Amino acid sequence: MKLIVLAVRRMLSVLDWPLLILLVLMALVGMATMHSAVGNTDWRFADQLRNFLIAFVAMWAVALMRPTFIMRTAPFLYVVGVVLLVAVMLFGVTSKGATRWLELGFGRVQPSEMMKIAVPLMLAWYFQRQSSGRFKVLDFLVAGVLLLVPAALIIEQPDLGTALLVLASGFCVIYFAGLSFKLLVPVVLVAVLGLGTLVSYEDQICQPDVDWVVLHDYQKYRVCVLLNPGSDPLGKGFHTIQSMIAVGSGGVYGKGYMQGTQTHLDFIPERTTDFIFAVFAEEFGFYGGVTLLVLYALMVLRGLTITVRAPTQFGRLLGGAMSMMMFVYVFVNIGMVTGVLPVVGVPLPFMSYGGTALMTLGVACGLLMSIGAHQPRSSG
Repeated sequence: MKLIVLAVRRMLSVLDWPLLILLVLMALVGMATMHSAVGNTDWRFADQLRNFLIAFVAMWAVALMRPTFIMRTAPFLYVVGVVLLVAVMLFGVTSKGATRWLELGFGRVQPSEMMKIAVPLMLAWYFQRQSSGRFKVLDFLVAGVLLLVPAALIIEQPDLGTALLVLASGFCVIYFAGLSFKLLVPVVLVAVLGLGTLVSYEDQICQPDVDWVVLHDYQKYRVCVLLNPGSDPLGKGFHTIQSMIAVGSGGVYGKGYMQGTQTHLDFIPERTTDFIFAVFAEEFGFYGGVTLLVLYALMVLRGLTITVRAPTQFGRLLGGAMSMMMFVYVFVNIGMVTGVLPVVGVPLPFMSYGGTALMTLGVACGLLMSIGAHQPRSSG
């Protein structure tokens, strides 16, 4: 009996309770919003509840692992992920114009999802292995290659949303490792000039016969529709226009739970997945939206608090990347719902329907809990 009690205490000790409480609150908000989005407790509601349970188990399992063990698995996970991405290019299953899945004996898998975790893991492992502590330009160039190879393979599928998250989480590791901000100034200047040119010459650049080279046609049209949704109000601009109407119609206080007209009259497309924030904002208004953002901010801050206290460079780099990945999820999703960013298919954490994204987020939170729970032994 004593051994059982000790085992239970051990399993509970790895949980970071402030983060866990925030996750439970987000799960409750997410399930309530899902109930409204589907109009009842149909199969999607039941599936999402199951997805939350699976993600929680995955989070707990990862939290029980020591950071040293997790670090040793990083090269293996990265190599397997890259091999699977190459396999997708050669033998992948195509659906809706994208080749993102592999058909295995037990079902379809999407290797690009695992790279959201595998890439920052690999980069944190790489910088931890550099014994000097002061990194040279060559170290950052190698890290850049480790990041760009899987990102390029994911963009080729094409899956711009996932590639964006992989690039963001990997870049955070490189930046936290000590990348000088001075090296980023030229990149920022090029980006600002590019955006300025795009806005100034939108009419000419967005013509159908203009090839953007680096983007597929549908990605080009998403950017052009972002600049002018009214150019295709019943086509590619429909998503953005309807979601903006829903968010704006919520006003300050919202229309009330289950009372959203845009939602329940089927005007909001993909209302259970990418555009679920429009459902929430319509029903709970400005105050509800701010409250939701505060919950996300507290989660990110808790992750960064764990990161700062980590005793190893690996823990600090990985924890920072997982925390900022969650921020990027929220920023991109709400940005595309409100018409600030193009629609790139990034789900809203713990709100959007889907098991894959929840599993990724669950593992990310588990990694944070592992870093926080095993600090004494890791430092010893």
